[in-house]
Amino acid sequence: MNLDLTEEQRLIRDTAKEFAAAELEPAAAALDRGEDDAVFYENLAKLAELGFMGLNVKDTYGGAEAGAVAFSLAMTEIARACASTAVTVSVNNMVCEVIQALGTEEQKKKYIEKICSGEYPAGAFGLTEPGAGSDPAGMTTTAVRDGDDWVLNGTKLFITSGSFAGVFVVWAVTDQSAPKGKGISLFLVEADTPGLIVGKKEEKMGQHASPTNEILFQDCRIPSSALMGKVNGGFRAAVTELAGGRIGIGSLALGIGLAAMDRATRYALERSQFGRKIAEFQAIQWKIADRYTELEAARLLLMNAAFKKEQGRPFAKEASMAKVFATEAANKACYDAMQIFGGYGYTQDFPIERYARDARVTTIYEGTSEIQRLIIAREILGEFS
Repeated sequence: MNLDLTEEQRLIRDTAKEFAAAELEPAAAALDRGEDDAVFYENLAKLAELGFMGLNVKDTYGGAEAGAVAFSLAMTEIARACASTAVTVSVNNMVCEVIQALGTEEQKKKYIEKICSGEYPAGAFGLTEPGAGSDPAGMTTTAVRDGDDWVLNGTKLFITSGSFAGVFVVWAVTDQSAPKGKGISLFLVEADTPGLIVGKKEEKMGQHASPTNEILFQDCRIPSSALMGKVNGGFRAAVTELAGGRIGIGSLALGIGLAAMDRATRYALERSQFGRKIAEFQAIQWKIADRYTELEAARLLLMNAAFKKEQGRPFAKEASMAKVFATEAANKACYDAMQIFGGYGYTQDFPIERYARDARVTTIYEGTSEIQRLIIAREILGEFS
């Protein structure tokens, strides 16, 4: 088995690493404090110019056509510097991929190119609702046919990039008499559509620069051409196409965990107590050894899932395994990094506390750890039966 990267994959990884170090990391702390929003949007535009908004998208639609492995590598490097930027890039890529997989040729040309070029700073997913998070089949947002149009009513919650997305991929119930999960359709809704209202911005624990909003649909009228895929066929898209998002968030978490442990390891080689560098103490060495081992295992799980996706093979189980392991490993890495820093790690003089806050949500969004374990168990049990 050859685990070496291709020349293109190395180039994308290195470009992401260099850009992150030069542009993202210097601004990350200020963005976390709510300063310099303009820099956040400028960096997104620069990343679009570099081709990072459609890494697994055909060049016909403005994408880089570099594949899922390159996407994972880029996400890790971007997240090392700024998790808020990384989650925006991840969602943008997945919006483009869903449109590429399910959209008409007209929809692909119209929307993917705008996201990849940066004309739309972001795309957004409208799936989660106040009463439908881990159970998206329980959504209550409706789309009712009215002549040649559809009329949307309902509320979506925790929508990444909700305040500045140019287009929303929205799931809604189109057949209320159908069994749960069977009467759901998928729509593309432009941000300036009357009746689409951007609600409150959530005050979050971490990833502060990435806005997360409530989105309301109040008699939001969209044309029949806004339907993506088949009527009542949207739920399968939610559980199939979004599996790739787990690779993105797992890769994002890996980047945060590596950044935390890199900082902590360098600090351990500088900090002295009891007349010795703290890196000489076994208690510190074992934290370093265990966390880096887990992060390397996470990297390999992510590469396996991304490779299978790239080859067109089933990858849902592998993506869930990678996501749950990488996100939980990243959280442990951040907390052990804070322990190595001691009291300094708890202050804002060092980025460790920011890493810990940014990493925490990775076990929650794009499917909680608990949901990932249900998926993994279901897949394994299905193999045995």
